[in-house]
This record gives sequence, structure tokens and C-alpha cells, in this order.
Amino acid sequence: MLRPATKEDAPNASRLLYDALHDIAHQLTGQTSELDAIDVLGQFFIQEEGRLSYHQIIVKELDGEAVGIAVSYAGSDAKRLDHPIVQYLRNLKNDPSIELDQEADEDEYYIDTLSVSPMYERQGIGTELMQAVENEARRLHFTRIALAVLEDNIGACALYQRSGYKVNKDIVINGRIYHHMVKRISHEELD
Repeated sequence: MLRPATKEDAPNASRLLYDALHDIAHQLTGQTSELDAIDVLGQFFIQEEGRLSYHQIIVKELDGEAVGIAVSYAGSDAKRLDHPIVQYLRNLKNDPSIELDQEADEDEYYIDTLSVSPMYERQGIGTELMQAVENEARRLHFTRIALAVLEDNIGACALYQRSGYKVNKDIVINGRIYHHMVKRISHEELD
């Protein structure tokens, strides 16, 4: 079953977020250890505001457990949604100049993170989550949906290209080059 995330999903969702974000999880949390990063991701998840808040997440539930997640939002909301993380990092590092890299363009719906538990990979859950996010973008009358994928992740790039995404530029996130991929969508018909 696909459904909006709830605070109760935090334990599984924070693990799924970490698995998808890897080095970006450490950047966003300011933590060096995996366990500490997962703990802070869980704190971000249960907040009412923020890019990684449960309010921005769709969950795939199987057997009463979150086994996949998709984090998405309007590009025009990115700055506002980044604010809690930026404030956390500025306080943690005592550095008021900290900013996050811009990933989303203002005029697009953005898929920030997509993650499926390794036990449930290759069962179509990722595709189901992508379709749900695309439907949300249509419902909100966006004509573009976007995501970022590491330039050297050939498999993911090919998968997204088969799904209709095209590289429109390269962006830098946490010092690494990502392809910013865009798909045009029509809101005339929901899948």
C-alpha cells in the first residue's frame, strides 16, 4: 500500500534515507558515524517542517512496515524546506554562513530521495513510488518533474532515461557532480 508517511515510520524511514543519501546524509546531519547520521535523519523526519519531514514523504508499506520511500516537493519550496536543516547545521558548527546546495529549480516538482529496502528491491516498488510522485506533480499542475543522479551511476541514469527523464544540466551536490534530469509531464490524465 502507498500512503503518506507518518511519524511512526521514523525508524525505517531514517534508515532508507541514509541508504539513499550516503555522503549527503553526513553533510545534512553534520555527523561522521552512520548511527549518529541515522539518528539525526530520524529527528529531521519527525519534524513538522523540512525537506526530510514526514510531510514530504510517500511510503510503500508491506506487512505493516515502510519498505520504500519517496521524498518530493515543489522546487519553489526548496529554500523554505531547507531552512530547518540549515539552522541545525549553523548551530552545530557555529557557522552562520552554511548553506545547502541548490538541487531543484523553482518551476519543477523535485524528487529529492527515492529509496527501497534491499530486501524488496527489483519488485517494482521504486517504479510505483516514482509513479505516485509523478501523479502528485500532475495533481499540483506541474509540467516538469526532476531528480538528480550521480554522473557515474550509469545504471540509475539509464533507468531514469527509460522512464522519460533527460539530462538537462549538471549540478554539484556536496562536492560531487550530479546529472539534473527532467521529465515533461502532462496533468491532463492521472495514472
